[in-house]
Amino acid sequence: MKYKDYYATLGVERTAAQEDIKRAYRKLARKYHPDVSKDADAEDRFKELGEAYEVLKDPEKRAAYDRMGTHWHSGEEFQPPPNWDEGFEFRGAGDEDATHAGLDDFFEAMFGGARTEHARRGSSRAMGQDHHAKVLIDLEDAYRGAQRTISLQLPVVDARGRVSLQSRTLNVSIPKGVRAGQHLRLAGQGGAAVGAGPAGDLYLEIAFREHPRFRIEGADVLLDLPVAPWEAALGARVTVPTPDGWVEMSVPKGSAGGTRMRLKGKGIPGNPPGDMYTILNIVLPPADSESAKAAYETMRKAFNFDPRARFMGGPS
Repeated sequence: MKYKDYYATLGVERTAAQEDIKRAYRKLARKYHPDVSKDADAEDRFKELGEAYEVLKDPEKRAAYDRMGTHWHSGEEFQPPPNWDEGFEFRGAGDEDATHAGLDDFFEAMFGGARTEHARRGSSRAMGQDHHAKVLIDLEDAYRGAQRTISLQLPVVDARGRVSLQSRTLNVSIPKGVRAGQHLRLAGQGGAAVGAGPAGDLYLEIAFREHPRFRIEGADVLLDLPVAPWEAALGARVTVPTPDGWVEMSVPKGSAGGTRMRLKGKGIPGNPPGDMYTILNIVLPPADSESAKAAYETMRKAFNFDPRARFMGGPS
């Protein structure tokens, strides 16, 4: 998608107060309204102004937009950074659903689908709004459960009319078996009610940090397992890491690179638990000494082996 500089569209600085943004939009909207302007591109400019104002007039949308950084330029290819929204706390979308759904793909990709997940519950006037935030946990936390301190930032408008981020920390219990995409509900940790009503709830969307060894697919865990050529050819017993400790497994004789081997029930705990899959990666030892080169030469002579024999249409 293409990056759009909404501040440049409205002709305001990134530090502009909310009232300045409103004033700039009204001035330009009058200038480029299709019923008033004679410019050939008036209708397109008017739509661009409306899109920019739709984002920047809302403190949460503006704060989310600002999180993307300031080094992008209009028209550049743009992709929101991974987990850009970690710890970003926002209120339920409520009746904004229809408006939000109409925003272009650029802004829709920033918020994704989680924004309206629990919006309806917080729409009552008698209680505070529900809040939402995405938090990252370690894969090991899902195996054992954990107590973690998390930091959240909620967009607010300060006394000068500028958007800032209000920080808070919470102690959270991560239950054993939690999976990516699940939500943890913290009762009463959402928005305060008007009057004596109860506060809303806070929903924490779970995501996993990138792991140096493991990949996650739902409840299953994947591991690329290096094996020597002789282990794959002759079979072997090898020790394999899992997020919950080390286990022994057998590499069958004659295994090929890319073979998936299943460790039943060794994935993320649950009812039923996930599985763990090891994908064999045959690693060649380097020919970095005379003896190693001689060993490879012996192999070359010992095997009548052409790795490209099955190529179609190759030279005879």
